[in-house]
Amino acid sequence: MTTQLWAIGLVLLGTIIGAFGPILFKKGASRFTINPKTILKNPLIILKNYYVVGGCFLYATSAFIFIPALRGGELSVLYPLVSLSYVWVALLSMKFLGERMNKTKWLGIAFIILGVSLIGFGHV
Repeated sequence: MTTQLWAIGLVLLGTIIGAFGPILFKKGASRFTINPKTILKNPLIILKNYYVVGGCFLYATSAFIFIPALRGGELSVLYPLVSLSYVWVALLSMKFLGERMNKTKWLGIAFIILGVSLIGFGHV
């Protein structure tokens, strides 16, 4: 089975959407306090942290986008593309969280992209 271009596109879309999940988790973490008494009294209090809820929603959306993509290609080609979410998270962290990249992080991103490319080209 050859992997269809639309399936690759769906996986890439899913990784971009899913990459916003950790960004929202990070923002929500600053508003999140672990207080066992409060959580035991009202376990639904976490639902008031809209960043955490939004992050969960984006992760779930990403998974639901990935499922139909699996019909359009080989898992051994599509699943490694999910690792591109690490690249998106690093870039989004710079943009939305003001994090800095160093040479080692950029090298890691280059290796991720190289690895995904090699896997993809190996199935052409």
